[in-house]
Amino acid sequence: MPEAVEGRRRRGAALEEAILRAAADVLRESGVAGLTMDEVARRAGTNKNAIYRRWPNRVALGVAVYRRSATAETTVPDTGSLREDALELLRRANSTWSSPYGEILRGLIAAAGGVPELLAELRDPAAGGGPYEAAWLTVLHRAVARGEAPPEAAHPRVASTPTALLRDEYLTRGVPSVPDTVLTEIVDEVFLPLIHGRGLAGGVGVA
Repeated sequence: MPEAVEGRRRRGAALEEAILRAAADVLRESGVAGLTMDEVARRAGTNKNAIYRRWPNRVALGVAVYRRSATAETTVPDTGSLREDALELLRRANSTWSSPYGEILRGLIAAAGGVPELLAELRDPAAGGGPYEAAWLTVLHRAVARGEAPPEAAHPRVASTPTALLRDEYLTRGVPSVPDTVLTEIVDEVFLPLIHGRGLAGGVGVA
């Protein structure tokens, strides 16, 4: 198909934008399963070679679309309580994962298989990476300053634990939404004991 808009050949950024918009439309309408290079090429008014020159496969294209739509802005709760801050962050993540946005993310993670590069790119605010992980670290540093947590608790692996467990609920159990009782269990039975254990162990135990 011609790579043209208004009679002119599209190149560079203009063509890439058209491809990404078309792929985003397919993802919204049909999910990851419906994302094919043929359909994206048809909607973008281009050919598959133009897409393959930019992305090696449909999953890489889907990840690019997802990364572009993922927001990097994450406000940090400050309730004065580590438990309440943790529950608020976990509830926000749960809300995103149970939305159509989260469904696309879960589909891309499954389609990416074990490819580390693609999985790394999917570490967005809702998935527990980037600014979202920074929000958890901020919550932990505030708890340390209040004397509510030992200094050793402000560690990236500790910060990533709650959302890692939340992801596991979605990816291994296939649930459409995680009940608030489970979120509370993650905080009360795993996250807070892990933090207190870090203090007792003097920082030993989480690499």
